[in-house]
Amino acid sequence: MNYLKLLSICTLAFLFAGCSVIAKKEDSGRVIARRAQVRSSTAVVAADLVEVTRGDTVDILDSEIVEGEKWLLVRAHDLQSTEGWIEARYIMPQDVLDKARKLADEDKDIPPQASGQLRASSNLRLSPDYTSNDNILMKLESGSSFEIIGWKRVPKPKGAEKKESDDAPKAGSVQTTNKAQKESDADQEPEETTDLWYKVRLPTSVSPAPAGWIYAKQVELTVPSDIIFYRGGSEFVGWHRLDEEAGANATNAPKDKDAAKEMKPGSWVILEKSNTDEPHKLDEPDFDQIYVLGYDKYRQEHYTAYLSPELKGYLPLRLEGTGDNKTFTVRIQGDDGQIKDARYSISRDDRGVLKVTPPETQRKRR
Repeated sequence: MNYLKLLSICTLAFLFAGCSVIAKKEDSGRVIARRAQVRSSTAVVAADLVEVTRGDTVDILDSEIVEGEKWLLVRAHDLQSTEGWIEARYIMPQDVLDKARKLADEDKDIPPQASGQLRASSNLRLSPDYTSNDNILMKLESGSSFEIIGWKRVPKPKGAEKKESDDAPKAGSVQTTNKAQKESDADQEPEETTDLWYKVRLPTSVSPAPAGWIYAKQVELTVPSDIIFYRGGSEFVGWHRLDEEAGANATNAPKDKDAAKEMKPGSWVILEKSNTDEPHKLDEPDFDQIYVLGYDKYRQEHYTAYLSPELKGYLPLRLEGTGDNKTFTVRIQGDDGQIKDARYSISRDDRGVLKVTPPETQRKRR
């Protein structure tokens, strides 16, 4: 009796387990190349079966390593549900994409702080760390544009080779280093103990992954042409347009350098940081001065509406309000060492001149 009961339980367990395996969906992935071919096999002479483009979803059925290169057997979502082989570097698995989406959700309410584009092809990563390839989401093309929503300084890895770029080697390739060149470059390199990374938000035309980290040495900040000539001895690290017509993307990030020439002039709040030859520290402020630039549309010229004293400021910069009455908020470190929100009021006088009231003046008025 007990034997029959045990046999029945085992049979049911097997059936449920079998159903679980049968019902399990295949892994899926998203195409990250502009366009790629699903082929009849992994051979060089294989036939192209169907073309997939960036953002397309495919089902991943199997994988195989061929001469050091990983290939995936996939099913395309075309009318024929074509099955074939594609190089794994063209596909972002769904679980990796989910991690990137989770990363984006962490800062979904933070407006863009600046904008940038890549000087050369570089890796988009899940974390600010170039010592491993395990956190690479994809390789972005040179010139890719994105919003910068934050940045972080991390300790430079001890014993790591000098890195002027963050470029993953092709699977199966062997990296070589010119020893003489390496020693020469090391002599010229400032004694930095930290690396700067940008946390970026990307459009779907650039990457299926909505967010990630990029090594800062690969990034050129795309300061709008409307304000770039007001950059003196300091670096612009963040900016936000104050005019209503700026729309949702108030950093007015141009799609390319030439597009910025058509931008209408306007008023801006700019976060500046003084240039220094001293090595950067992990806990240093994001900016040390606030610069508000007004625009007189009748005289068609800019003017300084506000220039703060030297301070220790931290991101993010947030803008609120409509029309001529707005406020912007940043975080400022006080004399007591505490970092608190500081809200600046923006208004216009009877002549239409932009006025900025800092927090300390607002407190005195009360």
